[in-house]
Parts: sequence; structure tokens; C-alpha cells
Amino acid sequence: MAGPGMRGPMGGPGGPGGPGRHGQMGGGKRSKNPRKTLARLLRYFRGGYAVQFTVVLVCILFSAVANVAGSMFLRVLIDDYIAPLLLQASSVFTGLVHAISLMALVYLVGIISTFLYNRIMVSISQGILKQVRDEMFERMQKLPIRYFDTHTHGDLMSHFTNDTDTLQQMLSQSVPQMFSSLMTIIAVFIAMLVTNVWLTLFVLLGIFVMLVVVKRIGGQSARFFLEQQTALGKVNGYIEEMIGGQKVVKVFCHEEKCKEQFDVLNDALRESAKNANTFANILMPIMMNIGNLLYVLVAVVGGTLALSGVVGGSITIGVIASFLQLTKSFTQPVTQISQQFNSIIMALAGAERIFELMDEEPEQDNGYVTLVNAKYDKAGNLTETPEKTNIWAWKHPHEDGTITYEQVRGDVRFYDVDFGYNPDKIVLHNITLYAEPGQKVAFVGATGAGKTTITNLINRFYDIADGKIRYDGININKIKKSDLRRSLGIVLQDTNLFTGTIRDNIRYGNLDATDQEIEAAAQLANADDFIRRLPDGYDTIIDGEGGSLSQGQRQLISIARAAVADPPVMILDEATSSIDTRTESIVQAGMDSLMYGRTVFVIAHRLSTVQNADVIMVLELGHIIERGNHEQLIAEHGKYYQLYTGAFELE
Repeated sequence: MAGPGMRGPMGGPGGPGGPGRHGQMGGGKRSKNPRKTLARLLRYFRGGYAVQFTVVLVCILFSAVANVAGSMFLRVLIDDYIAPLLLQASSVFTGLVHAISLMALVYLVGIISTFLYNRIMVSISQGILKQVRDEMFERMQKLPIRYFDTHTHGDLMSHFTNDTDTLQQMLSQSVPQMFSSLMTIIAVFIAMLVTNVWLTLFVLLGIFVMLVVVKRIGGQSARFFLEQQTALGKVNGYIEEMIGGQKVVKVFCHEEKCKEQFDVLNDALRESAKNANTFANILMPIMMNIGNLLYVLVAVVGGTLALSGVVGGSITIGVIASFLQLTKSFTQPVTQISQQFNSIIMALAGAERIFELMDEEPEQDNGYVTLVNAKYDKAGNLTETPEKTNIWAWKHPHEDGTITYEQVRGDVRFYDVDFGYNPDKIVLHNITLYAEPGQKVAFVGATGAGKTTITNLINRFYDIADGKIRYDGININKIKKSDLRRSLGIVLQDTNLFTGTIRDNIRYGNLDATDQEIEAAAQLANADDFIRRLPDGYDTIIDGEGGSLSQGQRQLISIARAAVADPPVMILDEATSSIDTRTESIVQAGMDSLMYGRTVFVIAHRLSTVQNADVIMVLELGHIIERGNHEQLIAEHGKYYQLYTGAFELE
């Protein structure tokens, strides 16, 4: 069915011609529009937090009014109470006590309001962060394999840690502080206009200077904070790589080179963080000093106007004292806004990265054929059933509303398939092959020949550039991806075990499996014996990807996981290449039991494991160059013969 064709470049995930897993450190398109990012963040407040946030705004308003009332009271206190008392022969403090008591009540309301809005904002911010993390994780589950092949795992982790940490600080501290400052500025400005218009105009001149400084310095700070978040993601990505590959690093004495590479990334992070924090740290002192200078100038100008009588007798000692307090109350929130400006910019940088992940294009699935449990009725017709019957069927909905069922046979065929991980580098050329129901089909060839790529296409981890792939006569594009993958059991060379019990790890293959079905799957995979010898049997806790188990034991659990799913088609991707020969015989026996009665695709470096295959296909540089069973290929004296006799070794 397949013959040699033109040779092309090798390729695959993480190899030549394919997108390396770490080929892109940042990834995606970034809006670079803080306003849009901030507007998108504020939409979260409209969800389930509209009422709570309204209460927060009301409390902030009360707090701001209480703050302004205190400054305004200073004028009343001096002009209406203290000054008259100085001129009286016998002082009566009743009015003063009442006024002070009233102000104490106002301040108490302000204190309670401040406590309430901070307390409520903590609840709101944590709720929004949970929602953001949920949305990120949900979107991550919908992303195609290509995305994970082109982004470092550490950079992805940085979205859930560093980026959300900056967002938390902004939501719980910066946002309420910003609203509080804005309301305070508005309230103080009105109070200043009521107190004295001329002094208000003078203060506005000082505020204009402060805003110019914020724009100049804050803009520089914002740029470097964006760079800092990106650099931090790169550092996290590299650290994650090094932690996962420590054994390789030490075996090849690569420690010094790793340190050099880390120093480059760490220097970039230090430089961006240094620049960002330099501008951030000088902004606050400058703003405070401008505010202090403005305070002194207001006192001088107010005193001059009062003594000169230019504005009549409207400026009294109480007015000056009150206005000085209002000036402090006016410049302080401006200073606070500038202080929060940096944390907001950093949070917006993190939010942009978060939204960048959320906006990634999800894996497309236009399939409509589904996989169901089925049974034959008395009339011999295939019907759907909720019970497990060990009979799988494809459920075909038709345009006229009718539904037909077709039993899954496990017939997989490729017709003239071309594929490349990058459009300009095709790694599979004109692949035509078939696997009949119940056949064991083996792929052999050097690394990069395209063996794993073929199985990736069967799973639709990637979509083909040209040609067709049919499964039981159905174009796989018409089968829902989740159902297609549920019909395929996969045992990989790298066993991914998760923290939890062995029972839970096996149940990962079928979340509805009973304990009896789990144990039956383990027996089928030859794993039951060693599992029962463990301290807690099937309830033994494993962590760190099963570090306490041998490679063979982990592989047997992986086979049991595939067995409990009971799929009609199996894919074994070099499942025994990393274990010793003795353990291989045990694992191979487990796989033989698992393969019985199923269509099986096997990828193997050890040719001893594929001798009993019904069909062996030899791949070279993305082409199928030989096809046949073991005896036929030996008789042809071609590439397979050279591999088997040792004249040519697999790389």
C-alpha cells in the first residue's frame, strides 16, 4: 500500500522541522492597551459582585466625606469656638464639647466605613481571582497540543502564580485605594471651593505640576514593569526545565553551562526590575516633597492675602488652618494614586498575560459523530444503551433527524496524507496505510522518521495538511475529538502518574470504573501482583510521578489505566524502550493481553517486540519505504533486514 517517495526533512515536536516546546517564551498576541485591560478587569465587578461593590463605593464615599468634614471642622473650631473663647471673661465649653462630640461621631462613621470597604474588597478580590483562575484553567484544558509544544511550562505556571499575585494586590488594595482617592479629591475640591476660590486656584497649579511628574516618571516605570513580567515568566520557565532535568544536568556535568544560561535570563530580569523599581521608588518621595512645598506655599500665600486684605476679610486664621488641612487632604490622595500607579501597571501587565492566555484560540472541533455503548436487540438491530456492554458504536445524526449506529471495528486508513508541524516543513509525505480490525501494525525507523507523528494525527492532536484519515470508513474530522480519543487507548514511553492512590491513577482511564473493574484491568496488565505487595495495596499513595516505583511498575500502571478504558484501538508508543529486558517480558505480557482483539499501533525501537506484528512499516524521513510482516521483510533484504541483522542500527 505504500512505497518509497521523495525524501524530505525530518521533523516532529521539539525536533527539526517542528515547533520546539520552548520555541516561544512569551507567546500569543498582546494588546498593549492598559485601558482595555483595565476595562475588562472591571467587568468582573459587574458579575456576582455588583451589590457588594456598590456597598464598597458607598462606604468609600462616607469615608471621604468624613475626612473632608474633619478639615472643614477645623475652620469652624477656630473661628466659631476657640477665637470667641479667648475674648470671653468666663469661658463656657458646652458648645465646643457638642461640636467635638459631633465630629467624633463623624470620624467614627468614617472609621467603620473604611473597615467595611476594606473587608468587603478582600472578599471581592479573592472571588474574582478564583473566577480568573477557573477561566484560565478551563481555557488551558481547551487549548491544542500545539500550544503546549510552543510554550514553556514554567511560563504557563507564571500565569497562575506571579501574574495572579500582582492582580490580587491590585484588586484588594489598589482599586479601593484609587476609588477612595478619587472620591476624596472630588470632596476636598468642593470643600476648597466653598472655603476660598483664590487659594483653590493656587493649589490646582501645584496639582498640575504633580500630574506632569506622574506622567513622565510613571510612564517610564510602566514600560519596565511590563518587561519585568515577561522576563519573570522566562526565568520561571527555565527554572522549571532545570528542576525537571536535574538528572540529565548532573550526568553530563552541565551545571556551569546551566548557571551561565540562567545568569543571562536573571540579568535581564534584574535589569528590567531595577529600572522599574528605580522609577517607582523615586516617584513617591518626589510627590511627597511637592506636596510639602505646596503646603508651605499655601500658608505663605494665604497669610499674605489675609494681611494685605486683597480679598477682603474672607481669609481668617480658621480659613488658613482649614485650607492647609484641605491641601494635605488634596495632595495626599494624588500622592497615593501615584504610589498605586506602579502596582496597577504591574498588575495590568500580569492581567494582559492572563487575558492573552484566555484569548488563545481553543482547539476546534466540528465533529458530530459520537462514541456510545451499544447492544443488539432481539431483531438484531444495534441500539444505544447506558450500560457497559463491551460493544462500542458510532452514533451518526443525519440532517433529516434520524440516527444510525455503526459498530466500532477499529479499521484505520490513511490516504495520501501530508503533514508538517510548520507549513513550510513537511515531515510526512504521501502516507498511505491501513490497519484492518484486530491487526497489530508496527512502525519502525530512526528517530525523526515520523512514527509518533502518525499516531498524533490519529488522535487529531494535529490536523493534516492534505489527504484523508478514515476510521471505520468515517472521516475523522467528522468524529468529535473527545469521542475519537476515548476510542483510542494510549501507552506512552513516558508514564505520567499523578499524586494520589494507585487506584485513582488507574481510574484515570475511566472515571466511572468500579473497584472491581480497576482490579480486573490491573490483572490484565500483570500489575495486580506487585500492587498487592505494596504497603496499602491499591490505596498506596504515590507522588512525584511515582518516584517510589520502578520504571516497569509505573509502565504496568499505565497499561492498566489504558485497559480500564477498554478502547477498541490501542497505540503503544515505545512503551518498553526504557525498561530492562526481564521487566520488558512482564510488561510485554501485559500489553499482549491488552492488545487481544483490538486494532493496535506499535512504535518500537526494539525489533524483538514487533516480530509478531501482522504488518510492519518501515519509515524513513517521513516516507513509508517498506511494508510487510517480519518474514516478508527479512526475505526482501531491505532496510528492515539491515536493522534486524545489525547492519544498520536505529538512532
